[in-house]
Amino acid sequence: IGTHRAWVVMVLILLCSIHSLLAAPEEQGLGQSEAAPNKLNMTVKGVFESLLNFFRPMTCRLSNERPLIPCPVESLNASECLKNHCCPMKIGQDLQCHMPVKDDVQLAIRLILLTGGGFLILGLLPICCCAILQRSPCVNPLQRMSKKVWQIARERRERREQ
Repeated sequence: IGTHRAWVVMVLILLCSIHSLLAAPEEQGLGQSEAAPNKLNMTVKGVFESLLNFFRPMTCRLSNERPLIPCPVESLNASECLKNHCCPMKIGQDLQCHMPVKDDVQLAIRLILLTGGGFLILGLLPICCCAILQRSPCVNPLQRMSKKVWQIARERRERREQ
């Protein structure tokens, strides 16, 4: 495959692995209609949605800074609330559903890991390529045996055999 496709596949695998590692336990109920993280959904829509979900993480954790937006759910049932991608919250005896809020901390962690991984790949790739190609006799002419050295070695072998 071409270099461009290999990089795209590598980035997608990296995104899927980071997303499955950093998924908060509260978010697992939200994504019931989505494919499981261990199954690769390679349709264009699935890749776009997973990429969008990676860069827009949502959480059900409460924050004092953000107001809770009620979720439009007809029945007050926790499973109905989760089916509509809402967060169930019990206040006293009442079960209320609210919209998930944007998780800035999770986004910062994901971006730091992604850029760190990118720098690591970009830093180690040339070093590995140089180390591999330096030992190759096809690329490095100093690794090849010259005709003169080869002829001397052949003559020595012939003398030993006699």
